[in-house]
Amino acid sequence: MKILLAEDDFASRKFMDKQLSRYGECDVMVDGEEAVDAFMMALEDEPYDLACLDVMMPVMDGYQVLKAIRDIEAQKGIPKSKRVKVIMTTALNDERNVKMAFELGCEAYAGKPIDMEKFEKVLKKLELI
Repeated sequence: MKILLAEDDFASRKFMDKQLSRYGECDVMVDGEEAVDAFMMALEDEPYDLACLDVMMPVMDGYQVLKAIRDIEAQKGIPKSKRVKVIMTTALNDERNVKMAFELGCEAYAGKPIDMEKFEKVLKKLELI
């Protein structure tokens, strides 16, 4: 599995990278703009299977990244079944933020601190592991 991890917090980034690396190759970005650039580059060669996006990041936040990814996929005619699976990872667990993430097209929403047991269940449900 090829994974895009966009996380600006050092401790969260190290934790998620260590956990996700068990399932595949993990490319780590520290801001939203880098994440969108990495996503576009991967489409040329080997697209990502999973993108984990922090909501609160510099340059572009996770919502902007998610919207950009879904817009790029639509422009390229990528069918919904072949789109990257997106899990938003954030400390913002209020209803408004969760609803907005799903409206923009994420498949799952994981509150921080990340519970890896629950996270693995989500990966299984998304048929990634």
